[in-house]
Amino acid sequence: MLLAIDCGNTNTVFSIWDGEQFIATWRQSTEWQRTADQYYVWLSTLMRFQNMEVHIDEIIISSTVPRVVFNLRVFADRYYNCRPLVVGKPDCLLPADPRVDEGTQVGPDRLVNAAGAYDRHGGDLIVVDFGTATTFDVVAHDGAYVGGVIAPGVNLSLEALHNAAAALPHVDISKPQKVIGTNTVECMQSGVFWGYIGLVREICARIKAERGAEMQVISTGGLAPLFQQSATLFDAFEDDLTMHGLTVIHQYNKDNA
Repeated sequence: MLLAIDCGNTNTVFSIWDGEQFIATWRQSTEWQRTADQYYVWLSTLMRFQNMEVHIDEIIISSTVPRVVFNLRVFADRYYNCRPLVVGKPDCLLPADPRVDEGTQVGPDRLVNAAGAYDRHGGDLIVVDFGTATTFDVVAHDGAYVGGVIAPGVNLSLEALHNAAAALPHVDISKPQKVIGTNTVECMQSGVFWGYIGLVREICARIKAERGAEMQVISTGGLAPLFQQSATLFDAFEDDLTMHGLTVIHQYNKDNA
């Protein structure tokens, strides 16, 4: 069994892959202070709660928070007696090497998204990931990550509005019924929702023009379903793209060991 771990800025996801499908997925908040023992107590408790009897012998990790990787390595070694693959490290091979400026360190999440999207949709892709940041990953015809765009995340923008303007409340993002709000909450929701619709449409159009090619646009991330309602923006939605990408990279390393 493979344990795939995706550590993002906000949440960390643990999924168990049996070779054909994910049989369990759990999520916790990302905290760099969490120890290897705490990871194990949390995970083993959830597995017992679901009456899961599985033997985990392989682990792969993608982390955008470097400080958590050490304790996750200890967790893998101490409790599962294995050395995990860590995306972005020299010993973790990629199906296609990124083509970016020399010396640039590409975020592991973006490499994983590229691998997962290419496996499912082929090349010439724009992957829009609605996470803590809203990222646009450009995947070439051969599956290589060739650059992208980073914008503030949706919730980050709402928090900035709330924190910077004393009169503006904290609101949850949702699709407004109309563009013109008639109260403060509606005004903020409209600005953020339609603002991000415009942001995605414009950036994708400019990427396609710069690449000079027709490209599929794939959405993923926690808030992607909300924006998926705008059918003209995306060609497909993938709710498990990052986890799928981890299985692709893991299998590539097994095949090329």
